[in-house]
This record gives sequence, structure tokens and C-alpha cells, in this order.
Amino acid sequence: VQSIVIKTPKGNYIFDSAEVSAMTMQGTTTYQIVGDIRFEPAAPDILKEDITMVAAQANVSEDKAKEALVATKGDIAEAILRLSSS
Repeated sequence: VQSIVIKTPKGNYIFDSAEVSAMTMQGTTTYQIVGDIRFEPAAPDILKEDITMVAAQANVSEDKAKEALVATKGDIAEAILRLSSS
């Protein structure tokens, strides 16, 4: 197996070069994953209203506003401050 991804609301657990073994007992199959693991946090949900507000307040395009919101993990005030000071 090249990689396995376990998706959760907080992010993804990624096993690279994974080995998988399966065991079935009493009709239930259990899987064991062995490999190098890394965690990638989930991107924050950015609302259209937040993008519009940041763009208007910082006088920038909605694309720039969205980039700033992603960079600040959805923190509206921080996004506006970053855009206003640049």
C-alpha cells in the first residue's frame, strides 16, 4: 500500500508506505495499519459573508480576502489587519 488517509473533522492522518493486516473474529474484521504517520490539519470553513466583509473592510478583492482568511485560520480581525497593513 502506498498510503492510507484517515479523514476526521480536525484533519487527516496520513500513513505513508503503510502495511495493512486484517483479522476477522466472530464476523468482525479488524484492520491494523503500520507505517510513517503525519497529520494535516483541516482547512477552516471560510464563509462567503466573511470573505465579503473582509474584502470591503480592507478594500481588497475577494480573492485576496479569502487568502488572508485562510492564512489566519478564519480570524476576521487578523485578516483585516494583515491586509490593511500591507
